[in-house]
Amino acid sequence: MPRAIWKGAVSFGLVHIPVALVSATASTGIDFDWLDKRSMDPVGYKRINKVTGEEMERENIVKGVQYEKGKYAVLSEDEIKAAHPVSTQTIDIISFVKRDQIPLPNIDTPYYLAPDRRGEKVYALLRETLRQTDKVALALVVLHTRQYLTALMPLEDALVLVKLRWPSDVRGLDILELGPETTDVELKKGELDMAKRLVADMSGEWTPEDYTDQFEAKIMALVERKAKEGKIEAVETVEATHKEGADVIDLTELLKRSLSGKTGKPATKAGQEKPAASKPAKSRTPRKSRKAS
Repeated sequence: MPRAIWKGAVSFGLVHIPVALVSATASTGIDFDWLDKRSMDPVGYKRINKVTGEEMERENIVKGVQYEKGKYAVLSEDEIKAAHPVSTQTIDIISFVKRDQIPLPNIDTPYYLAPDRRGEKVYALLRETLRQTDKVALALVVLHTRQYLTALMPLEDALVLVKLRWPSDVRGLDILELGPETTDVELKKGELDMAKRLVADMSGEWTPEDYTDQFEAKIMALVERKAKEGKIEAVETVEATHKEGADVIDLTELLKRSLSGKTGKPATKAGQEKPAASKPAKSRTPRKSRKAS
């Protein structure tokens, strides 16, 4: 199995299902690195003051959030750190919903969940419960100091965790400003019949091997040709290090108590800390950054 990027447990009532999180996708795109053509040294990004054009020293850089146009609230590293959600190493299930109730634009990044540390039986229990009820589990999880709304769903013999975009980050269809010429158009039967025949003629089975990135294939073929011709340059690189997630205790002995309903855990609203703290009213909403995670 590929290296787990996170280890923890799915919290299901009083039951903890030990799991390991494995990325369900692999970035196979071409990564073009910057090199100094004179020495073949790697070229990095400089910190540049956008007004003066001068290069900045790290100690002179602070973080700010725009409150109004041209006005920023400067936040210290301690203030930012205090706002991060507490990492509990658990995927806390907060609700169960029908699979088709999750809007397509909210779906973000998929991950595979593998059972860990003798958690196979309760892993299978959750998978089959979701399958037979046709539900997905909405859950909160903290990854790399950020809290995410996620959906757990069965896929064949496995469980998949899908990172969801927060509803406030998804634009509504009203931004398209679709007029009646699109929404109330009257289509002729002959037009629909011809379109349906075209769909039928072009229909087939899903065969993933038929779809490849042609740009990547051409670039890699060019790289292979240059390698065979001896046109390869030596560049010094630094290997990155990785940290393993912390172990968690297998609490499957609580399964019977949890399912019998003798003790329960109150549902938590998505995005709400536990316990919930009262928040002061905001007069203005800072502009949110939309960086990809």
